Amino acid sequence: MIPSRHIALLLVLTGAMSTLMGQDHPSLILTQKGAGAIKQQLGKLPLLDQSIRQLQAEVDREMGRGIQVPVPKDLAGGYSHEQHKRNFFTLQKAGALYQITGEVRYAEFTRDVLRAYAQLFPQVDRHPATRSYARGKFFWQCLNDANWMVYISQAYDCIYDWLDPKEREKLNREFFLPYADFLSVETPQFFNRIHNHSTWGNAAVGMIGLVMDDEELVQRALYGSGHQVPADRVQDNDGGLIQLPGQAKAGFLAQIDEAFSPNGYYTEGPYYQRYAMYPFLVFAQALQNKRPSLKIFDYRQGVLLEAVHALLNQANSAGEFFPFNDAQKGMSFLSRELVAAVNIAYHFGEQDPSLLSIVEKQGKVPLDDTGLSTASALAAGKATPFHRQSMELTDGAKGTEGGIGILRSPNTDTDLCVVMKYSKHGMGHGHFDKLSISMYHDEAEVYQDYGSARWVNIEQKDGGGYLKENTTWAKQTIAHNTVIVDQKSQFEGNVRQADLHHSSPYVFDVSDKAAQVMSAKEDSAYPGVALHRTIALIESDHFENPVVLDLFRVTADDTHESYDLPYYFHGEVMKTNFLIEQSPGFESLATDHGYQHLGVEATGVPKDDNVMLNWFYKNRFYTLTTVASGTDQLIFGRVGKSDPLFNLRRDPVFIQRVKDKQDVIFVSTTECHGKYSPVTEIASNAYGQVKEIKILKNNDQYSIVQVEVKTGESMVFALSNNNSLATTQHKVQVGKEEIAWSGPFTLIHHKLIN
Repeated sequence: MIPSRHIALLLVLTGAMSTLMGQDHPSLILTQKGAGAIKQQLGKLPLLDQSIRQLQAEVDREMGRGIQVPVPKDLAGGYSHEQHKRNFFTLQKAGALYQITGEVRYAEFTRDVLRAYAQLFPQVDRHPATRSYARGKFFWQCLNDANWMVYISQAYDCIYDWLDPKEREKLNREFFLPYADFLSVETPQFFNRIHNHSTWGNAAVGMIGLVMDDEELVQRALYGSGHQVPADRVQDNDGGLIQLPGQAKAGFLAQIDEAFSPNGYYTEGPYYQRYAMYPFLVFAQALQNKRPSLKIFDYRQGVLLEAVHALLNQANSAGEFFPFNDAQKGMSFLSRELVAAVNIAYHFGEQDPSLLSIVEKQGKVPLDDTGLSTASALAAGKATPFHRQSMELTDGAKGTEGGIGILRSPNTDTDLCVVMKYSKHGMGHGHFDKLSISMYHDEAEVYQDYGSARWVNIEQKDGGGYLKENTTWAKQTIAHNTVIVDQKSQFEGNVRQADLHHSSPYVFDVSDKAAQVMSAKEDSAYPGVALHRTIALIESDHFENPVVLDLFRVTADDTHESYDLPYYFHGEVMKTNFLIEQSPGFESLATDHGYQHLGVEATGVPKDDNVMLNWFYKNRFYTLTTVASGTDQLIFGRVGKSDPLFNLRRDPVFIQRVKDKQDVIFVSTTECHGKYSPVTEIASNAYGQVKEIKILKNNDQYSIVQVEVKTGESMVFALSNNNSLATTQHKVQVGKEEIAWSGPFTLIHHKLIN
């Protein structure tokens, strides 16, 4: 019997022989047909021409620097790391430019750099930096090596038929095959996970396998190293993949099975979804081009393309992704991964014209068949605006493990958005933030999610990796806008315990744009404590912009020392309705669970039944009004204690602390209003309109609150706490009034109950 590796080599040699008779490259991402069509359209499609000019300038600049393939040494941000990273980006572009322009210098440069890597490969062992669980060859972690191969495979495909067959065979045998084995067979802890790292690894091995027509590598990529094709993976009559009960636990198909919910939410959150979408989609694109019978874009009812739409909706008005879990703020649809993703989604999907407006804002297209499609459609005037919608995205492979809710204002003149997270933990990149919210007013953060404690690819900040404060601060519950019980993080900060649980969606109803509501419960984060949060985004003539009503119920088996609800706002405090006493020492709020990183700037005690905080940010005013009692403690804090290296931002927070209670309900409104011109120095509508919030009823069955505005009118919001059926009829006596409604909630305007 011929060993499988020898069979693979025979396939490679057979492929090499076949190219002597007829060329079939490029065929991976840029195809022969696509390259020919692009040549015919040169000078006719403005965005395509602009993209070509931009790439030529970038590649010519890099070629002018000469070939630099340094011995691996540095972590992220260091010279060797950044140079190897620069090389794979440059070569991908150079390969495409060779195919489109016909300029041989791009092919020669690509070949010469690959020669240098092939010479270096056998001379180096695993990277000298020992931080990673899976050290790479050219990079400190295999993840970056996989990045390298995903991009380089595209370059190699573009010069494959141009190369001398003997040199090509040598590169296959002595470099690319051993490198693929290194990433997969020799590093199974990296390759055989359900994680974005493994997605990159699967795509890398699969794509180089497709370039070399190595079917063993392709199967390994689809099903994992050392795995046989599972019995439940079969093909339908048209050759497409279908799924029967039972799932593979490794490989590209398992990644698609496990990482996405049916509507395209990625369990690690939008930041890492953005990162993972590139290998998911480019490998799928390569499979569609090279193995069209697999129908990869139809797999799991087309979830890969659905995921692009889901991701684009997880962003503020500037297209910046919500920073759930480990996330660097500012990442947006302008990233290189999303440039590829949106073009792929348009080309292989239903050619949604609203995606074209995203492409237009990105200002560039990939130099491949998908970029030709979008550039042609834009030139034909087919673009329509992309409007982000209120939506609920479920989590878990079956969509049954919590999710996130997004409420957006119906008024297109201003984008007010509230997000609540009630999903799974998010694996190793997850944060202990069940029922946390964040809020945006256009591009401004009203209430922020801190994101991660990391300075990506900035060497002086611990090599660009995650800082220790990511664990001691950013992941802890106190770093988020949700209730903290007894100053301890959810699940005691234990990732394994958190991964076992998810919150439960209760209500998501956006059918009435005047009162959009989302509600979820969490019963596992703290032993003996049940959390239930409800957010209503209310459109009313009483308010300049929609007002956010927040009901956060906490019920417990016993009395607890403290319940803290923080509000991480940006800007400058304008006014409060309580006295503030400054804290001279800036002492830490507590000693662990993230509290050690919060310094106390001032404290206060409520003097009324409502607490009001009015602040100013980006020339607009915001007002928080919350129900309180005289025993509550009000805390102004700032992030940055126990941080000698200044790794954390110095962000402010306002905390309402309820002490020594068993059950409690936090009720608040948040208003966005007015503006200030620094040119005319005139402020308008600088004060909120809420006069008073009253809790009319709060028990196991119902929570009913009244919001009175300064005009004397009011609105009453009633919620059924244990029955979310839309058909259930409710009647509740409140004082001398009876409130009746059907469904889990109601909002009644112009009703004042004394």
